[in-house]
Amino acid sequence: MDVREFDFNLPPELVAQEPIADRLAARLLSVNREHQSLTHTHVTALPDLLRAGDLIVVNNTRVFPARLLGRRVPSGGAVECLLVRKVSDTSEVSEVSEYSGTSFCYEALMHPGQKLHPGARVVFDGLHTIHGEVVEQKFFGRRIIRLWTEDGTTLDAAIDAIGHVPLPPYIKRADRTGDHERYQTVYARERGSIAAPTAGLHFTPTLIAALNDRGVAMTEITLHVGYGTFQPVRVDRVEDHTIEAEHYEITDVAADAINRALTDGRRVIAVGTTTTRTLEAVAQANDGRIVAGRGTTALFIYPGFRFRVIGGLLTNFHMPKSSLLMLVAAFGGHALIKSAYDAAVAQRYRFYSYGDAMLIL
Repeated sequence: MDVREFDFNLPPELVAQEPIADRLAARLLSVNREHQSLTHTHVTALPDLLRAGDLIVVNNTRVFPARLLGRRVPSGGAVECLLVRKVSDTSEVSEVSEYSGTSFCYEALMHPGQKLHPGARVVFDGLHTIHGEVVEQKFFGRRIIRLWTEDGTTLDAAIDAIGHVPLPPYIKRADRTGDHERYQTVYARERGSIAAPTAGLHFTPTLIAALNDRGVAMTEITLHVGYGTFQPVRVDRVEDHTIEAEHYEITDVAADAINRALTDGRRVIAVGTTTTRTLEAVAQANDGRIVAGRGTTALFIYPGFRFRVIGGLLTNFHMPKSSLLMLVAAFGGHALIKSAYDAAVAQRYRFYSYGDAMLIL
């Protein structure tokens, strides 16, 4: 399948640069696969569009401020570091410095990469100071960087204090204080993502209560969103693309709730592509059932994929030729989703992380 089949004309001004003040004010495009129909409404209508017995599954990962801004030592030149994932302590890294003490290594995207070779030292200042040393040079500008503090503050606490919200590259502005709360779901609990599971940004306690009153249950899983969510498709054939592995966890409670819904013939509604990939990856490995536990998944879903769990998908609008759009087309049907996106552009829907939503049933 040619990647160009997932291209479309997206006016730049439709990529949302700011969140709307009220999460519930977002628009919602309801897509009905059976009737091949589209309905324009708002997120507040979600309880009416679902039915009693449906089970909503959300991703409760929490975004941490993974973007660090600092300086090189001793030159003082500016340096930027996006922490992609924690590797381990220094015992699992091939090269370490002479420094001892508690430290952690992260795989990171660093700028300016051409000046940051193994042995390069950096400092990130603020309320706390984080010291860093590049210990490995990886592919595509990646680095392994060892980070530590010297004032007794835990590294996580220091990162939380001085780090910046890692807004996606499509948002052409610096992060602000308000993004710390707004670029986070109201049910975020498990720290570990560098990007929000953005379909969940539309939920509020009021909407959750309304869904509960409707008889729609909710359960949570965790998938820590990594760089794969930004990862461009650089190949010509869809089948040649790969996605970086991401870590997930499914509790016994969540597994039981999802399996009971499947046994009863009730719909499982995934909130977001991250939830979808996790559920379908686990089901694929376990004969259609959900098994509790931790693991990683690099499942890439594109048209032709056989879905075994989800019966509905709530998702935001994605970028042209992205793996996320391919997943949505796999579930909704390529032609119907193309029509839906054409309608969304014509009706001036807001796209991507801070944008509007689509419900596919």
